[in-house]
Order: sequence, then structure tokens, then C-alpha cells
Amino acid sequence: MCISIAATVLLIAVCALYITKSVTDSKKAQETKTKKGSEILTLWNDDSPAKKELVGYVEAVTDENSSDYIPVKNRIAVFDMDGTICSETNPTYFDYSLFMYRVLEDENYKDKASDFEKDVALRIYNSVTGNGSSDGIPVDHGKGVASAFAGMTVDEFEEYVKAFRDMPAPGYTNMTRGESFYLPMLQVIEYLQANDFTVYIVSGTDRFIVRGLIRDNDMLDLPMNQLIGSDETLAASGQDGEDGLNYQFNETDKLILGGEFLIKNLKMNKVSVIEQEIGEQPVLSFGNSTGDQSMAEYVTNNNKYRSLAFMVCCDDLTREYGNEESAAKMAGLCTQYGWTAISMKNDWKTIYGYDVVKTSDTKPVPFSIEDLDYVPEEKEAA
Repeated sequence: MCISIAATVLLIAVCALYITKSVTDSKKAQETKTKKGSEILTLWNDDSPAKKELVGYVEAVTDENSSDYIPVKNRIAVFDMDGTICSETNPTYFDYSLFMYRVLEDENYKDKASDFEKDVALRIYNSVTGNGSSDGIPVDHGKGVASAFAGMTVDEFEEYVKAFRDMPAPGYTNMTRGESFYLPMLQVIEYLQANDFTVYIVSGTDRFIVRGLIRDNDMLDLPMNQLIGSDETLAASGQDGEDGLNYQFNETDKLILGGEFLIKNLKMNKVSVIEQEIGEQPVLSFGNSTGDQSMAEYVTNNNKYRSLAFMVCCDDLTREYGNEESAAKMAGLCTQYGWTAISMKNDWKTIYGYDVVKTSDTKPVPFSIEDLDYVPEEKEAA
């Protein structure tokens, strides 16, 4: 009997010791994680207001004893892509540059490109060089991408994007298009992931182009189901226009691009797709333009958890092809709506890495218009 009581007491003591050790280890792990997260942001200036606000926020929402604590499953952050985590100045958005290359320079396609595709590509070119308006381009570009790559398998399209991303980035040294990511913003993603946030890219770029840019790219590690973008139709290779309700995919089929544009994922459309694909209201939003305004407002209003929105301001003219006027407008919107402005010039120690420098004082031109085979027809005045 005494032996039995002694064994029971010993068992209780061991269990108590184990529980105490587990709680201590858990607290230490949490403290280590938070400390490690702060140390991740090494490319941010220590006096950066945006950095201080982000670190303070993350420390608060990951502290179980804080009134701001957010359960892991609800720690969701959404990021725009071009101009927020990667360059949009070499010389323009990645997907715009890809489309111009496909239609106007690709030896295997340019002679097959439709007049519509070529006209859209030239409108993009003119808007990049300051000789034309960008009005209507986002949707027309989406239509152009859908038609210019129609019939390709999804894998072929992704390989095409990967080949393009490996080309040198115009206007910079020692960098490819696929390396044109803002390193301080990649640190933000790493920091959030270290603190159990689920990170989504919610971009206006075609979904499959986003995948081609990021998959197997050492710059950024995100699963494909966390990459959201604009959409086009898909079809089976043997479907031949038949309605999907009447056609059954079979063993000889491959999944191909269907050639029809569906939706441009900008402004309110970003909010819709977040609800459709994520199904939870995010608590952090990162953007850089009014195309991300709706996303920022959705995240920061009527949220049951503490939430923040950050906007990257393109105010660096030394290391980047920035635009002070646009940066000032965005900083003003941040003040108006209560978002946090991120200054590329003042908050970051580097943008692309210390060995990457601009090659010109003016934004690079994608190609010489005089070298193109295509000459647009003169349109009669209305």
C-alpha cells in the first residue's frame, strides 16, 4: 500500500515537472520567435516609424496575455505584388513587360500577334514612355494576355514566364527580372511567417504569371494556393469550344489556356476575391496604390481583431526610378485613411541589394520603337 502511494506521488511530481517544463519551453519558444522576428528586419533603418509600428503590432497580437492577441488561424496578411514587394519600374509592371515582349519582340510569336494585341502593347509602351494615357489598359491588357497565350498548357505558360523572369532587369545592374524584389519587403513576409501569419499575394497580375514569377524562385517561398491574381478561362485540349457542362476531361486531355479574359483583380475586385478564396477577413494589408485602397479599407474597418494597412511610397530617386509626386499623393492618402506609409527612401537601407545600382537617371525604355516590324495604322480623326 505504501509503495503504491509513493509511486502515485512520484508520478504526480513527474507530471507536474513535465507540465512546468512544457510551459516554460513554450514561453521561451515564443520569446525566441518574437526576438528572431525583430532581428529579421535588418534591412530597415532602426528609426523607421513603419518598422516600429509593425514590430509593435506583431509583438502585441502574438502575445497570449495581450488584449490584442490574435489566434494563429486568424493571422492573415495580404500583399499586393508590383510596386509593393517587387519592381514596377523596369520599366513597368512585370506582366505588362511580359506582354510587350510576347507581342512585339518574341520571334516565335510576333508575326502571329493580332492587331488588337499589338495596339495594346504599343499603348502600354506609350504610357511607359510618357507619350500616352493608361486609360483602359488594365482590362485590354488582360484580354491581350488571354489571347496571346491561348492554347498553351498551363505548364508551358509557366515555363515561358520563368524564361522571361531570367532575363536581365532593364535599368539596373546585377539583377534579373525575377530578382527584382524589394528585399526589405521580403523580410516583412519572412517576419510574419516566423510569427505564424499566413501570407497571401493578392495581385492585379494574371494568376498564372504570378505563379511563374514565384514558383521555384529563391527570392520568395510561398505555396501556389496563396497566390491570387487576375483570371482567364481554362479548357481541356480536346474540348474545342464545347460547354464545360457537356464535356468530360479524359486521359488524353491537357489543361490549356482558354483565351478568354475573366476579371482584373484590382480595387473592389480584390475584396471580392479575398472573401471568395480566403474566406476570412485579413488583419494586415500591404499595397502601394489606389488599386489596393479597397483591400486596405476592407482589412482595417469592422475587423474583430486589431488590424493595420501599410502603403509603400515610391519616393526613392537614387536607388529606384521613383516618382515623388505619386509618393506624396500616397503619403497624403495614408494620413487621410489612417494607413501607415512606408518610405523607400527613408525606411530602407537597400532596395534590391547593395550590388544593384541604377544605370540611368531616367526610367528605362523596354526597346526602341524604331526597331519594331509592326507599324500601327493611322486612325482617321473622328
